[in-house]
Amino acid sequence: MHAGQLTVAPETVRALVGEQFPEWGELPVRRVTATGTVNAIFPIGDRLAARLPLQPDGIGQLRQRLEAEAAAARELAGRTRFPTPEPVALGDPGAGYPLPWSVQTWLPGVVATEENPGSSPGFGRDLAEFISGVRAIGTRGRRFGGSGRGGELRAHDEWMRTCFARSERLLDVPRLRRMWAAMRELPPPGTDVLCHGDLIPGNVLVSGGRLAGVLDVGGLGPADPALDLVAAWHLLETGPRQVFRDALGCTEAAWERGKAWAFEQSMGAVWYYVDSNPAMSRMGRRTLERLMADTPDR
Repeated sequence: MHAGQLTVAPETVRALVGEQFPEWGELPVRRVTATGTVNAIFPIGDRLAARLPLQPDGIGQLRQRLEAEAAAARELAGRTRFPTPEPVALGDPGAGYPLPWSVQTWLPGVVATEENPGSSPGFGRDLAEFISGVRAIGTRGRRFGGSGRGGELRAHDEWMRTCFARSERLLDVPRLRRMWAAMRELPPPGTDVLCHGDLIPGNVLVSGGRLAGVLDVGGLGPADPALDLVAAWHLLETGPRQVFRDALGCTEAAWERGKAWAFEQSMGAVWYYVDSNPAMSRMGRRTLERLMADTPDR
């Protein structure tokens, strides 16, 4: 999916676990089919999972990132009624794998890419409850300080120009340019709240059309309150989307910024993953179709 991406085999993970965590050395290691783009995931037995970064990076920098992700996971653990992975251990390079890696608890379930809950009003209420619970944790005075989604929309203009250029043969780019031209003019939020930051189908577990757990919580942090509203467009059809909005009491301004963040994420997903991760590309297309259906062309 990315230039220079690492390939990780189950045999490598078994060797890493056996060398560094011999107490788990007899547990089976298996590969799972996932749409993740940052880590390779390998369940260890029934209760643990190894997460191995796919993109080469400086060891010190990557370890800091893994430690920050573990801290974020600890901050969220148990704060809502929906299960989230909890950090267990950090591993070192070894067995031919050149980077630090992590172990966390394994959550059983089916991701929303495999069991589509988009028509379930109950799922919409569950998502709103999860987001409200995350916001209630509080930022402890922290503010958004990164360069990704969650800050100023206009800061993404250059990226959007790249996305439009790469999407000419894939999407209705003239209309999408007009949509972004309006979205980038939206006023910024007045304050930040704590957000999950990446509520896409591959990070959401479902059971019987209801929310069963939330994955990939390492990006938890302060951001635009509208950032987690991307879930409305990535995961919900029209009726449940309105249930979600009503449950959160979204203002018109916040709702429109949520559409903008979903738009920004989806524009990148369609072209970047069109060959390397078709499920992610399809997710982006579906989200853009929902956004266009809800947005009059001007």
